[in-house]
Amino acid sequence: MATADLVSKAKEAFIDDHFELAVDLYTQAIALVPDNSELFADRAQANIKLKNFTEAVADANKAIELDPSNAKAYLRKGMACIKLEEYQTAKTALENGASLVPGDSRFHKLIEECNELIAEENLELPKQAPPQVETPNNLHLDVGLTSQGTSEVAPKAKYRHEFYQKSEEVVVTVFAKGIPASNVHVDFGEQILSVTIDVLDEDPYHLQTRLFGKIIPEKSKFIVMSTKIEIRLHKADNLHWTSLEYSKDVLVRRTNALTATQKLAYPSSKSKTADWDKLEAQVKKEEKEEKLDGDAGLNKFFQQIFKDADEDTRRAMNKSFVESNGTVLSTNWKEVGAKKVESTPPDGMELKKW
Repeated sequence: MATADLVSKAKEAFIDDHFELAVDLYTQAIALVPDNSELFADRAQANIKLKNFTEAVADANKAIELDPSNAKAYLRKGMACIKLEEYQTAKTALENGASLVPGDSRFHKLIEECNELIAEENLELPKQAPPQVETPNNLHLDVGLTSQGTSEVAPKAKYRHEFYQKSEEVVVTVFAKGIPASNVHVDFGEQILSVTIDVLDEDPYHLQTRLFGKIIPEKSKFIVMSTKIEIRLHKADNLHWTSLEYSKDVLVRRTNALTATQKLAYPSSKSKTADWDKLEAQVKKEEKEEKLDGDAGLNKFFQQIFKDADEDTRRAMNKSFVESNGTVLSTNWKEVGAKKVESTPPDGMELKKW
């Protein structure tokens, strides 16, 4: 079927509220004309009707990439991001679109709505939850998300991906081998990650998800390596992510980092707790100030020299002591490094070889 016929039927399906059929027809048209910005913008609108908001954002992003002057694409992205509660991202998209069509009141109304929602969000108190010890999630199973946030089994993806997290970032790894950097497209939203990999003679790979928590897009980045694509998401707040994707059924757990005044306490049945850090510091101080006589004092003196020395000095001390059978201890690497150190017995003593 020709592209024009597919588009015509897709528009008819949309008008008749057959949104799934419209998405399918637009997808067929895109397969024939993959560089048409309007097709992606129209499919985004159908996805919004189906409440596939993450897919709608991905379509809008692609439409904008193909044609940055497509005002309709910015409108679709703004509408979908509002539904995803990504108000700042929505506002930015709507402002970009409004600059293209200053007379379109739809942009201004939605921008006002975003301002109100952002203000409400800033006034909300953070959710309180018990502290959670932060541990990396080493393996992520491929799951799909419906628009309502509940998880369902998804078909096996072309490339496996997993994630782990640190206190300030989440690292997502897509195991795609030998992919040129020009074939990889990554878009960061306030709470959206969209990854597209163009593969020769195959359908593109897409990883599009609403993230568990919010990120800072400007500080997030990715790098394409020979065996994988590493994506670093900079966390917007101090949350422990129990999964990569957002789910309303998952309790938000906030990780409280230890401040300078907070100390880890050892468990004890005694009512009075010991300050172990203070005791450790006191023992170290006593060891340092301890004065020893004779060979013990001399050994301690040399140990202290060795401990505080640089690498060359340590090498000189080791080499001179071993090669001289314990009769020479030099700290000059330039001198001992160029030749073998001969044994030099103390006065009144004779060196014997066994």
